Amino acid sequence: MKTSLRSRLVLGTACFALLGVITYACKNFLDTPAQGTLDQNALLTHAGVEGSLIATYRMLDCSEDVGSWGCAASNWPFGDITSDDAYKGSEATDQPGATQIELYNWTTGQAPDYLDQKWSTVYEGVVRANSTLRLLEQVRTAKPGEISDAVAKAIAGEALFLRAHYHFEAWRMWGNVPYYYETDTDFRKPNDLGVDSVPKLILKDLDSAIVLLGPSKTPRNGEAGRATSWTAKAYRGRVQIYTKDFAGALATFNDVTANGPYALETSFDHVWTGFQALKNGKETIFAFEASSNDGEPSGWNANWGERLNFPHSGSPFGCCGFHQPSQNLLNFYAVDGVTGLPKAIVSPGTWNTRNATWIASVADTVDPRLDWTVGRDSVPYKDWGFHTPEWIRASGYGGPYSPKKNVHEQASASQSTVGWQVQQLNSVHIHLYRYADLLLMQAEALVKSGGSLVTATTLVNQIRTRAAQTAQGCGGAVSASPKTKAESIFVAKYPLCAGDTRMVVPINDSTIRWATYKVGLYPTFPDTATAMTAIRAERRLELGMEGQRFFDLRRYGQAYATQTINDYLTVEKTRRTYKQAQLPFAVRNMYFPIPPIEIDLSKIGGVDKLVQNNGW
Repeated sequence: MKTSLRSRLVLGTACFALLGVITYACKNFLDTPAQGTLDQNALLTHAGVEGSLIATYRMLDCSEDVGSWGCAASNWPFGDITSDDAYKGSEATDQPGATQIELYNWTTGQAPDYLDQKWSTVYEGVVRANSTLRLLEQVRTAKPGEISDAVAKAIAGEALFLRAHYHFEAWRMWGNVPYYYETDTDFRKPNDLGVDSVPKLILKDLDSAIVLLGPSKTPRNGEAGRATSWTAKAYRGRVQIYTKDFAGALATFNDVTANGPYALETSFDHVWTGFQALKNGKETIFAFEASSNDGEPSGWNANWGERLNFPHSGSPFGCCGFHQPSQNLLNFYAVDGVTGLPKAIVSPGTWNTRNATWIASVADTVDPRLDWTVGRDSVPYKDWGFHTPEWIRASGYGGPYSPKKNVHEQASASQSTVGWQVQQLNSVHIHLYRYADLLLMQAEALVKSGGSLVTATTLVNQIRTRAAQTAQGCGGAVSASPKTKAESIFVAKYPLCAGDTRMVVPINDSTIRWATYKVGLYPTFPDTATAMTAIRAERRLELGMEGQRFFDLRRYGQAYATQTINDYLTVEKTRRTYKQAQLPFAVRNMYFPIPPIEIDLSKIGGVDKLVQNNGW
């Protein structure tokens, strides 16, 4: 079994200086009680540098220093509820800041708080990466031989990779952002690089990380979760796609797929899971290594940023009903009964006309990824019994569906035993980048650079072939109700599920009575337009509810994003009354507004060093 970086080293949280200016409190550093500040000599050791690096990884998700929920590793407030994939969910009065983000009122009320949580998280990550680099140099100077050349290169490589990642997150949120180095002494840097210059600096850091980390496919110390040169190479291709360097991206992806350590999991259920044996599998490129029951007394190392995103009080999870899948997303999983291809492809004019709730029915032919992504009524919800209307907080507001990928399996025993509302805390790793995502970007780069449409078709069909392997099974009759009552209700509805605890079954298993599952393969794409339509559709089906959709729509281009979002709103305003207040997608929505508090903090001599994005 692979050793997890998070579970082994998460207690090594260090103290940092914000570019040499602001001192942070220290927590559980090498099991030493918190002292508020720490003598720098205590950090001038190999262990101190390693602790600093682990604390840099820790900022991939919310921490108690930053707050909740705009800091979520999955980006659900910015990548999903701003898109056609999801509603904020819950009820109207809860978390109005998230409602304002969804409705594109990004400068109103509490929306800037959400945005500032994201800004604070990514730049705290940058601070910690740079602190690690400085501390490494200090130890190497003060104590020659304390850290070997090989280990020093690896530490620097990981820190540079993380610095690149955090800046990438900032760049795709806000565009023209400041770039910080370990040599900077003042955090009040202007954002005057230009939108196109920031990714060049990200790529430079990634290239340096690739060299420093060396050719090994195994993470340092065998600790899964650490970046390797292959992590950095895969990430390089991602940045190249975002900058529309399709030829460069294709070359990068070809290297990773031909020579790297990654591959698709054998079945979709192995991707998002709480089972320890399946975590950090061959599909994981980079993830927040959520960790529960690791000694942290409040559960902060678990999936804190996702904890609102569980079914509500009638469910086994108790709260809170956020991040609810949209009717549009559910409709997108419908497939043609003959070809097994998405109805959105086969019948582009009619696929989104269904307004009726998707509940269990063999009359509905759908992609099996629907029921790995969405909780819907009378369909088994992993191994927690079947989803019911009582699991929804306010269906008239957020709709009748629940998120599912971030939820642990009961049998995985990954639920936390400590913290607030432990039912919502688990160690399901949050994928920031996975191999299926890479393969679809590789297909996109191939098409956009004028490459083989045959190969592009093969790449998309590789994803679809994997999707066709398994479906949601009975999973047992466990629910929030007394077990005997739950079993009787479950078996009365699905007699073939009596005694059947299999959560995962073949897509044509005889016990399945809640859907007809079908996945067809594409014939060779005849032209570029057809290929791109299929690739974009497959990204939505494969990556639904993973915080990618809005960023995809924007990188497809302003015209594409505008048409997609505004077409979506035209229909959704008839389904969800509150959506009538949503603003249309416009030019200014290509970037989020920089949080006003950050602009205020950037002042030097009364002059703002940070300049607000156009339109805000």
